[in-house]
Amino acid sequence: MAAHVKLGVFDLDGILRGKYVSRDKFESAAQSGLGFCDVIFGWDSSDVLYDNVRYTGWHTGYPDTHARIDLSTKRTVPWEDSTELYLLDLFTANGDRLPLAPRNVLQRVIDAAARQGVEARMSAEYEFWLFEETPHSIVEKNYTGLRNLSPGMFGYSILRSSAQAPLMHDLLDQLAAFDVELEGLHTETGPGVYEAAIAVDTALAAADKGALFKTAVKEIAMRHGLMACFMAKWNAGLPGSGGHIHQSLWDTTTRQNVFVKPDGTMADPMRYYIAGLLEHMPELMVLYCPTVNSYKRTVPGTWAPVNATWGVDNRTVAVRALPGGVKSGRVEMRLTGADMNPYLSMAASLASGLDGMARRLAPPEPVTNAYKVGTARPLPSNLLEATWLFRESAFARKAFGDEFVDHYAATREWEWRQYEKAVTNWELERYFEAI
Repeated sequence: MAAHVKLGVFDLDGILRGKYVSRDKFESAAQSGLGFCDVIFGWDSSDVLYDNVRYTGWHTGYPDTHARIDLSTKRTVPWEDSTELYLLDLFTANGDRLPLAPRNVLQRVIDAAARQGVEARMSAEYEFWLFEETPHSIVEKNYTGLRNLSPGMFGYSILRSSAQAPLMHDLLDQLAAFDVELEGLHTETGPGVYEAAIAVDTALAAADKGALFKTAVKEIAMRHGLMACFMAKWNAGLPGSGGHIHQSLWDTTTRQNVFVKPDGTMADPMRYYIAGLLEHMPELMVLYCPTVNSYKRTVPGTWAPVNATWGVDNRTVAVRALPGGVKSGRVEMRLTGADMNPYLSMAASLASGLDGMARRLAPPEPVTNAYKVGTARPLPSNLLEATWLFRESAFARKAFGDEFVDHYAATREWEWRQYEKAVTNWELERYFEAI
């Protein structure tokens, strides 16, 4: 048994924040909890402090929030001599779940699903890029001229995967030992890009696995002298990186998949669920596409959706219906990119779908080529537009609470302001001499 234990909690950007603690400290905290600095909700992904949030800041002194160890999340980290890792849940001073914590946001929606008599089962699949770089080298190169793991476009390549067999088997075997089992792993089309599908689980466990997957892949890759990138669009000339969410609902009494009929065809609840996803997609897009970079991926002809559309086994749409069979029938949210926070994206999907079912919403007609449907509802084209819609959304406030909506919207507005102040290489190349 290792002398130390890792404890962590995911912030609003889906970044695992945590620390090592001694075994004695862990045993004590398992009984009474521990303090965790609330600055994780007061700074951005670069640890720059927000100047526009009320929850924490210089005006509060960045105090501790109360954390409890979720003992059910116990994992051993096989690439760290089987060190134990546990996730934390955060609470307010009066013992309520902290509304800003992404894990709590999802739990709130899971509770709503239980009241409707259903349980969500979900899984995430990610596309990610591998580079023969280090944190030092990418900074020294100013993020240009990076060396991909392999050159050229070679999707579903057995050859390329086999050539990287030590890495592939470490990912498959060590992730499985980490309780993040993969159903599949293969090359995608692009230099050094791979796609991984995580095995299905109940919603909270699926979000835990989706969030831990990204950290785990980065850690395993570094042990092979590589860096993994989960940006939605790291290079304008190459495909973007999806972070799709597969989801289905199961009756808590009969334990049957409510999305499909006994013959495996689509049932009405699946149609209602799809309609709910489409109904609320524009106003919740900031939970699906949370960064400035997210919107560089959602452009026509790039295997990413640009409007609120659906179709049966169709990869141009935002929502792909896969009636399948009584076990595999599901819908796939294709709007989300690899930069998603799975807790928030899954919460947004589930809340929207539940609303569609409660109201028995009818979806529009399915489409064949979503890029050529002029009547489909367009989606926000940038982070600021998406944030405005989210802040004004009555549905978001009902589903997630005012405190979360106001705080999250403020963090995305901050993100946009940082982008507005930046002078990019594109601007220098375009204007430096000519203007």
